[in-house]
Amino acid sequence: MSANDIIPTKLLWVDLEMTGLDPNKDVILEIAAEITDCDFKTLESYETCIKQDRAKVLDRMQANIWWRDYPENRDSFVQKLDSGKQLQIAEQEMVALVEKHFGNESAILAGNSIHNDRGFIKRWMPALDLKLHYRMLDVSAWKIIMQAKYGVMYEKKEVHRAYDDIQASIAELQYYLDYFKNT
Repeated sequence: MSANDIIPTKLLWVDLEMTGLDPNKDVILEIAAEITDCDFKTLESYETCIKQDRAKVLDRMQANIWWRDYPENRDSFVQKLDSGKQLQIAEQEMVALVEKHFGNESAILAGNSIHNDRGFIKRWMPALDLKLHYRMLDVSAWKIIMQAKYGVMYEKKEVHRAYDDIQASIAELQYYLDYFKNT
């Protein structure tokens, strides 16, 4: 059986909060992960802030208008810069989490606009990237089809904290799946 034939039984939901959207210039501030079965039952969760150089982070935040629109998030992240984990430690913990739940099977990455998070994983956490399947479950792709083809709108609260964003992504996908179940 090839990797293409394996039917996944679990999903690795990930959300990263970063200083911006460019993995070559921006850095990871927060990581959250949730392992679920395909009914979205949580098997295990992980969450941590990442230790980063304060001056570099503040410079990147100043360059990104998004951070000016979310001052409460900016201040919260800045306060945690010194007390976070080293990225290498967080990566080791994420790899251990994936190995625990997926064994030798590649993990399917899931989330909203997950390709962007995957870019940061490739750049900043290469050992974790090696544990991931090339296929991903992107909830934002569902959003496009549900809005364009079926007129289904899902209102999501904009929290921009990694763990909360995972919960919102799972709820959004469940909402779309329920639409089909109920029609």
